Amino acid sequence: MIEVSKNGDLWVVTINRPDKANSLTADMLEQLCEIFEVATAKARVLILTGTGRVFSAGADLDEARAGLATSPLWERLSGAVAGFGGLSIAALNGTLAGGAFGMALACDLRISVPNARFFYPVMKLGFLPQPSDPERMKALIGPARSKLILMGGQKIDAQEALAFGLVDRLVDGDALMDTARDIAADTVAAKPDIAAQIKVMCG
Repeated sequence: MIEVSKNGDLWVVTINRPDKANSLTADMLEQLCEIFEVATAKARVLILTGTGRVFSAGADLDEARAGLATSPLWERLSGAVAGFGGLSIAALNGTLAGGAFGMALACDLRISVPNARFFYPVMKLGFLPQPSDPERMKALIGPARSKLILMGGQKIDAQEALAFGLVDRLVDGDALMDTARDIAADTVAAKPDIAAQIKVMCG
């Protein structure tokens, strides 16, 4: 349910469970962690996307009830994404919800289709967000807007997400992956040490 396509230094990682809104099981989280942990030594750009109309609804409901909602795998995954040495791009093919926020927030860039929605109903479900998610969200959109999503339970549409700075660009669905690859092109072509240093300089 996690697919990896490799074209030299460019890897595309696809969540492929559209019949379940690309909800994530523990096995899928493990796979994603391992891919990002290995990719640092082997890839220059990593594009993360999904299949269908939803990027990811977060945790699989059955597994969430069995403990996945508070699993350390979520934090391991967002840490692995953040630790990737190249350029990471979340190509959001649809709605982003719940625990899936972590890996998208940890990417360097987020591009989205215009009909996506964004929400993180963790408090309503009786859980805390993963530890690094509020900090990364606050760094992107500020503390008040982070509270609007995390405490106010608000669903943000793509246009509002763009205005907030939660996503960096809106792209029609049929052009999403081409746009992601176009953004990736200069980093793939650059000298590795130059690209790595620029990433560090940007913070």
